[in-house]
Amino acid sequence: MPMKLEGSCRCGAVHFRLHSHTPVPYQRCYCSICRKTAGGGGYAINLGGLAASLEVSGHDAVSVYRAEIERDGACELSTGERNFCRRCGTALWLYDPTWPELVHPFASAIDTELPTPPQSVHLMLAFKPDWVVPQVGPEDACFEHYPEASLEDWHRKRGLWIE
Repeated sequence: MPMKLEGSCRCGAVHFRLHSHTPVPYQRCYCSICRKTAGGGGYAINLGGLAASLEVSGHDAVSVYRAEIERDGACELSTGERNFCRRCGTALWLYDPTWPELVHPFASAIDTELPTPPQSVHLMLAFKPDWVVPQVGPEDACFEHYPEASLEDWHRKRGLWIE
């Protein structure tokens, strides 16, 4: 059985729960969108969850932000839907219809005790500001953009996938 995760916003208006095969908070994303909407140390951590299992109370307090992304001189609207509490601003989860079976809660919104990651993956480092000094451990991996391994790949390779 996948791990049950429960989360909430800071003000308590929104509570949610979902199941996850990939609950280890190992990925630190330094892209400007994650950093500015959900980051604390200059990065944000997303988990993986099963979209069909997502249950939300206080949905009336949830708003969605879709970032504009500049690519090759053109601006496009991201397909990613960043859900946040419109009352207190807490980043809650990311949903992207490109992968309709998944939802990505922000580890910072999870109230359930999460597993300690054996190592971290630092991604989108090409977009970090100069003031951010990544805390890179001896077993950590660093990527200027996205790594090839998915959340599922990373968890399975390390025996951390929860059935």
